Amino acid sequence: MGKLKGNILYGQSGGPTSVINASAFGVIDEAQKHKDIEEVIFMKHGIKGALNEDFFFLSHQDETTIELLKHTPGSAFGSVRYKLKDFREDDSNYVRLLYIFKKYNIRYFLYNGGNDSMDTCSKIADYMKHIDYDCWIMGIPKTIDNDLPNTDHTPGYGSAAKYIVNTMMEISYDMLAYPNGKVTIVEIMGRHAGWLTAASAVANLSGFGPDLIYLPEVPFTIEKFKEDVKRVYHEKKQCLIAVSEGIQNDEGIFISSSSGLKDAFGHFQLGGVSSKLSNIVSADLGIPSRSVELGSTQRACSHLQSLTDVNEAIQVGREAVKAVLSGMTDHMITINRVSNDPYKVEYGFHPLSDCANTEKRIPLEMINEDRNGVNQKLIDYVLPLIEGENPPKFKNGFQQFAKVK
Repeated sequence: MGKLKGNILYGQSGGPTSVINASAFGVIDEAQKHKDIEEVIFMKHGIKGALNEDFFFLSHQDETTIELLKHTPGSAFGSVRYKLKDFREDDSNYVRLLYIFKKYNIRYFLYNGGNDSMDTCSKIADYMKHIDYDCWIMGIPKTIDNDLPNTDHTPGYGSAAKYIVNTMMEISYDMLAYPNGKVTIVEIMGRHAGWLTAASAVANLSGFGPDLIYLPEVPFTIEKFKEDVKRVYHEKKQCLIAVSEGIQNDEGIFISSSSGLKDAFGHFQLGGVSSKLSNIVSADLGIPSRSVELGSTQRACSHLQSLTDVNEAIQVGREAVKAVLSGMTDHMITINRVSNDPYKVEYGFHPLSDCANTEKRIPLEMINEDRNGVNQKLIDYVLPLIEGENPPKFKNGFQQFAKVK
């Protein structure tokens, strides 16, 4: 396999991050260096854009728009949650994709996303091999949840972690205003993996961080939770708690007051666990309590991007282009940590089939013995990923974002 002359089709899928568009910048920046790439075509709302023949074109964008991608949160080209069936079960979507690929001479397909996105990427690669159509396919990792396997971490996580660390510090300092404070419970994203919630522990290095941390990796019990809260509140007259939205009891049932609704991939829509626990603290312990749900701000915070995260997001985009141009296909770009001090990484590849529909969880050796916090190993893991700042582009007091057309 080798270089093919044609176009790149790039798309974004799943939950946005504050740096996914930096990966798009990396794809563009690298693609423009190679004469075999005639055009970079962007799917509008991921794979649905390809099926609907709904595209943006690099040739229609100006330089300012491209440069602003490095500072733009969300998904500049639109995202989607759409599950493809295996082509052996239903090939209708694949036949449509093949028609589109041939019409636009798509020879390189790059899909930027998390676990479910790698599933989509893997299925398309499988089909293209099956029908013997030459198109090299590469997955570009991203997810604030940091739960993609076979990579040390994922672009998007560092910036979200940086936001959480600093936000927890701000909440903690705000609580110091009163002699008798409240129990404040902060709900942080994380369905089955608590990497984001665990990152809140880094705030304690400043002296202003959470007293208790609860993760999906450890079964959650209401009685132990109440004992932990009573102890901390008795000592400090206040208590700050970080809790993952996906904490579960020992039977695997979410503590969250979930609506019971599911997305296209069958995942329950979570939310409300902080409110539920806050009510328990107030009703059962008689301690004033409030809940804070950070919500989409965790992934949309572009004014507090980690420079490490931005640079790595750009690089995985570049590496994906270089990989497919070398003839590699059906893999995901990986980030491999070589050393922590100084922090150094190398980029590699892993088969898509091993990356799809599999979640990487926090190892128990990073969680404290009481199972209500984390230890130094987790902090050492997170610290390099939140280093540095990527200052926003401001005009008239507000940020400037890319507007693709």
